[in-house]
Amino acid sequence: MKGSESLQDLKRQVCITIDEAKEKFWHLNQDIWTCPELAYEEKKAHDRLVRFFSEDNGWIVEGHYKLDTAFCATWGPFEGKCADNEVHIGFLCEYDALPGMGHACGHNLIAEVGVAAATGLKVLLETLSDCPRVKITVFGTPAEEAGGGKVDMIDKGAFEGLDVVFMAHPSQEDATYLPIIAEHDKMGAQCGRRPIPYVDIKRLILNSGNTTCSVVVRYHGKAAHAAGYPWEGINALDAAVLAYNNLSVLRQQLRPDWKVHGIIRHGGVKPNIIPDFTELEYYLRTPSRKDLQTIRAKAEMCFKAAAMATGCEVEVLFAKNEFHNLLRIPTLERLFEQNGKALGMEFIPDINGSEGSTDFGNVSFVAPGIHPNFYIGSEALNHTKEYTVAAGSETAQFYTLRTAKALAMTALDVIFCPEMMQRVKVEFNEAKLKEE
Repeated sequence: MKGSESLQDLKRQVCITIDEAKEKFWHLNQDIWTCPELAYEEKKAHDRLVRFFSEDNGWIVEGHYKLDTAFCATWGPFEGKCADNEVHIGFLCEYDALPGMGHACGHNLIAEVGVAAATGLKVLLETLSDCPRVKITVFGTPAEEAGGGKVDMIDKGAFEGLDVVFMAHPSQEDATYLPIIAEHDKMGAQCGRRPIPYVDIKRLILNSGNTTCSVVVRYHGKAAHAAGYPWEGINALDAAVLAYNNLSVLRQQLRPDWKVHGIIRHGGVKPNIIPDFTELEYYLRTPSRKDLQTIRAKAEMCFKAAAMATGCEVEVLFAKNEFHNLLRIPTLERLFEQNGKALGMEFIPDINGSEGSTDFGNVSFVAPGIHPNFYIGSEALNHTKEYTVAAGSETAQFYTLRTAKALAMTALDVIFCPEMMQRVKVEFNEAKLKEE
């Protein structure tokens, strides 16, 4: 293939290919949306996606890949085709839901985007006789909402060998990256859409510019009658209160972009009983993963100091998986935005906000990638019942498939423009160096 016009022809063809299969993608989406499953329990979604790829000739499908509800579907490379520019493209699907709300974060749409982009790209490449050697792999990645399934998969070597990796997340805006909280209202206003109110802060925090880890702290004291003989007790609530205050004081000495926030999950059972057990949960966040160990050490000293002051025993239980910040690759973002604009997407301005911290951030340290947000035709807020309805609506289909087209078009850019692929690798290595 030679010439920019030829590449543009391929992009038009991949869009047509995706549109031709839109009914298949809609039924897949609806099968996942109507049967929401929680993290690590996505058995029906897993089976449905495995069946989808198994019924499409050419895919090598492995169910229960690395995790019980993860899968892997691979196409290519093919013998007899050009071997000098082999590229391995990855697409990620999520499909876990939220307790009591179903797909209130639109992970059914994330699955559809990954499937549609990969399928459209594969069908197009099959028609070419002189394309570079290309491998496409679709990964089903469970448990984004709780636990961090992608981190588990990284630990098992799932994403090794990828040249680029793509996924996209439904939101209220089209964006090439995940904007931070403080800038989101400003960017939304510049784009002419309704600013996101404070009530949406939970979702934006979870996807804001931070490396994140969670910690549960348990204090064990000794129960006693609070009025009769309190001197016989060891007050675990005192330890929890001291720890809470210790962390509050610590905030004065933290960098402005380091965040510590938590709650007392269990504070005792009755006022006239000295509490013998309390439990706190905290989130610790830094813009870069290299700073996370520092804030962890400071927080742990605060927790242990409270135990020492009260005579309690303490358990400090950091979560197994940390969510890292997302390494931004400007070339991929620019290509995606160009392709998206050609399809009518309206992007919020990039004013150098921090990157996202879903478990895709961890993947971005393994292979260069993008994790754009996309508008689904609704002003509903993520993690609400209204968003569940929006994520299952026919209205969302146009925007979802438009995003899949933009991802497939971006994949074509890196496949057929070796200089772009080289630039992506350079930016990836530079971004990783800054995190060391």
